[in-house]
Amino acid sequence: MKTLYILRHAKSSWEFEGLSDHDRPLNKRGRNDAPLMGQELAAQGVKPELIISSPAVRALSTATLAGKEMDFDADDIVVDTRVYGADKNDLLEVVQSAPAEVKHLMLVGHNEALSDFANMLSPEPVASLPTAGAVGIRFNCESWYDISKKNAELLFYDFPKNYK
Repeated sequence: MKTLYILRHAKSSWEFEGLSDHDRPLNKRGRNDAPLMGQELAAQGVKPELIISSPAVRALSTATLAGKEMDFDADDIVVDTRVYGADKNDLLEVVQSAPAEVKHLMLVGHNEALSDFANMLSPEPVASLPTAGAVGIRFNCESWYDISKKNAELLFYDFPKNYK
Protein backbone atom coordinates (compact mmCIF):
# COMPACT_ATOMS: atom_id res chain seq x y z
CA MET A 1 0.00 0.00 0.00
CA LYS A 2 1.04 3.57 -0.77
CA THR A 3 -0.55 6.68 0.70
CA LEU A 4 -0.24 10.11 -0.86
CA TYR A 5 -1.08 13.31 0.98
CA ILE A 6 -1.50 16.39 -1.20
CA LEU A 7 -1.26 19.75 0.60
CA ARG A 8 -1.75 23.12 -1.05
CA HIS A 9 0.38 25.95 0.33
CA ALA A 10 -1.30 28.19 2.90
CA LYS A 11 -2.45 31.74 2.14
CA SER A 12 0.35 33.91 0.83
CA SER A 13 1.00 37.61 1.13
CA TRP A 14 0.79 40.14 -1.69
CA GLU A 15 1.99 42.89 0.67
CA PHE A 16 5.54 43.22 -0.65
CA GLU A 17 5.63 44.87 -4.06
CA GLY A 18 8.50 43.80 -6.21
CA LEU A 19 8.76 40.27 -4.79
CA SER A 20 8.68 37.56 -7.39
CA ASP A 21 5.88 35.00 -7.25
CA HIS A 22 8.45 32.45 -6.10
CA ASP A 23 9.48 34.59 -3.11
CA ARG A 24 6.05 35.53 -1.71
CA PRO A 25 5.81 34.59 2.00
CA LEU A 26 2.79 33.38 3.93
CA ASN A 27 0.49 36.04 5.34
CA LYS A 28 -0.81 35.96 8.92
CA ARG A 29 -3.71 33.63 8.05
CA GLY A 30 -1.31 31.32 6.22
CA ARG A 31 1.08 31.25 9.19
CA ASN A 32 -1.87 30.17 11.35
CA ASP A 33 -3.51 27.74 8.90
CA ALA A 34 -0.39 25.72 8.02
CA PRO A 35 0.26 24.50 11.59
CA LEU A 36 -3.49 24.09 12.17
CA MET A 37 -3.71 21.70 9.22
CA GLY A 38 -0.58 19.93 10.43
CA GLN A 39 -2.25 19.41 13.82
CA GLU A 40 -5.49 18.18 12.26
CA LEU A 41 -3.68 15.84 9.89
CA ALA A 42 -1.62 14.46 12.78
CA ALA A 43 -4.86 13.91 14.74
CA GLN A 44 -6.10 11.83 11.78
CA GLY A 45 -2.96 9.69 11.99
CA VAL A 46 -1.12 11.29 9.06
CA LYS A 47 2.60 10.72 9.50
CA PRO A 48 4.52 11.22 6.25
CA GLU A 49 7.83 9.45 5.83
CA LEU A 50 8.80 11.96 3.17
CA ILE A 51 7.64 15.48 2.34
CA ILE A 52 8.39 16.84 -1.12
CA SER A 53 7.81 20.58 -1.53
CA SER A 54 7.90 23.21 -4.21
CA PRO A 55 10.84 25.58 -3.69
CA ALA A 56 8.48 28.59 -3.52
CA VAL A 57 8.73 30.32 -0.13
CA ARG A 58 5.01 29.94 0.60
CA ALA A 59 5.04 26.20 -0.17
CA LEU A 60 8.23 25.44 1.73
CA SER A 61 6.97 27.47 4.71
CA THR A 62 3.71 25.50 4.65
CA ALA A 63 5.62 22.20 4.47
CA THR A 64 7.80 23.26 7.40
CA LEU A 65 4.97 24.51 9.63
CA ALA A 66 2.60 21.61 8.90
CA GLY A 67 5.41 19.06 9.02
CA LYS A 68 6.50 20.22 12.46
CA GLU A 69 3.02 19.39 13.80
CA MET A 70 3.36 15.87 12.35
CA ASP A 71 6.81 15.41 13.96
CA PHE A 72 8.57 15.76 10.61
CA ASP A 73 12.00 17.41 10.74
CA ALA A 74 12.19 20.46 8.46
CA ASP A 75 15.74 19.48 7.46
CA ASP A 76 14.33 16.31 5.89
CA ILE A 77 11.93 18.11 3.53
CA VAL A 78 12.96 17.47 -0.06
CA VAL A 79 12.69 20.55 -2.28
CA ASP A 80 11.90 19.60 -5.86
CA THR A 81 12.00 22.39 -8.44
CA ARG A 82 9.67 20.38 -10.70
CA VAL A 83 6.74 21.07 -8.34
CA TYR A 84 6.80 24.84 -8.94
CA GLY A 85 4.97 25.57 -12.18
CA ALA A 86 4.05 21.91 -12.61
CA ASP A 87 1.00 20.39 -14.23
CA LYS A 88 -0.66 17.15 -13.10
CA ASN A 89 1.62 15.01 -15.27
CA ASP A 90 4.74 16.68 -13.87
CA LEU A 91 3.45 15.99 -10.36
CA LEU A 92 2.89 12.35 -11.24
CA GLU A 93 6.54 12.13 -12.33
CA VAL A 94 7.65 13.70 -9.04
CA VAL A 95 5.65 11.17 -7.01
CA GLN A 96 6.78 8.26 -9.16
CA SER A 97 10.39 9.23 -8.47
CA ALA A 98 9.90 8.90 -4.68
CA PRO A 99 12.01 6.19 -3.04
CA ALA A 100 10.32 2.78 -3.24
CA GLU A 101 10.60 2.20 0.52
CA VAL A 102 8.46 5.30 1.28
CA LYS A 103 4.87 4.26 1.93
CA HIS A 104 3.48 7.60 3.17
CA LEU A 105 4.38 10.61 1.01
CA MET A 106 3.28 14.25 1.26
CA LEU A 107 3.45 16.60 -1.70
CA VAL A 108 3.23 20.37 -1.03
CA GLY A 109 2.65 22.73 -3.91
CA HIS A 110 0.27 24.92 -5.86
CA ASN A 111 -3.13 25.00 -7.48
CA GLU A 112 -4.56 24.33 -10.03
CA ALA A 113 -2.03 21.59 -10.59
CA LEU A 114 -2.62 19.97 -7.18
CA SER A 115 -6.41 19.84 -7.63
CA ASP A 116 -6.00 18.46 -11.15
CA PHE A 117 -3.54 15.89 -9.83
CA ALA A 118 -5.88 14.84 -7.00
CA ASN A 119 -8.70 14.41 -9.50
CA MET A 120 -6.47 12.43 -11.83
CA LEU A 121 -5.88 9.91 -9.01
CA SER A 122 -8.97 10.00 -6.81
CA PRO A 123 -11.83 7.63 -7.57
CA GLU A 124 -14.19 10.35 -6.26
CA PRO A 125 -14.30 13.97 -7.47
CA VAL A 126 -12.27 16.40 -5.40
CA ALA A 127 -13.22 20.08 -5.25
CA SER A 128 -10.57 22.67 -5.96
CA LEU A 129 -8.20 22.78 -3.00
CA PRO A 130 -8.39 25.98 -0.97
CA THR A 131 -5.21 27.34 0.58
CA ALA A 132 -3.85 24.87 3.15
CA GLY A 133 -6.34 22.29 1.87
CA ALA A 134 -5.33 18.64 1.95
CA VAL A 135 -6.31 15.40 0.26
CA GLY A 136 -5.34 11.88 1.29
CA ILE A 137 -5.42 9.01 -1.21
CA ARG A 138 -4.44 5.39 -0.52
CA PHE A 139 -3.37 3.09 -3.33
CA ASN A 140 -3.56 -0.69 -3.31
CA CYS A 141 -0.12 -1.22 -4.86
CA GLU A 142 3.51 -1.55 -3.82
CA SER A 143 5.14 0.87 -6.27
CA TRP A 144 4.65 4.58 -6.83
CA TYR A 145 4.75 3.79 -10.56
CA ASP A 146 1.51 1.79 -10.18
CA ILE A 147 -0.64 4.46 -8.52
CA SER A 148 -3.83 5.20 -10.44
CA LYS A 149 -7.51 5.95 -10.05
CA LYS A 150 -8.16 2.21 -10.56
CA ASN A 151 -6.40 1.18 -7.32
CA ALA A 152 -7.16 4.30 -5.26
CA GLU A 153 -9.32 5.11 -2.26
CA LEU A 154 -10.03 8.70 -1.26
CA LEU A 155 -9.30 8.95 2.48
CA PHE A 156 -10.14 12.61 3.08
CA TYR A 157 -10.52 16.09 1.68
CA ASP A 158 -9.91 18.66 4.41
CA PHE A 159 -9.20 22.37 4.82
CA PRO A 160 -8.79 24.97 7.59
CA LYS A 161 -12.33 26.38 7.52
CA ASN A 162 -13.56 22.98 8.79
CA TYR A 163 -11.97 23.94 12.13
CA LYS A 164 -12.98 27.59 12.49
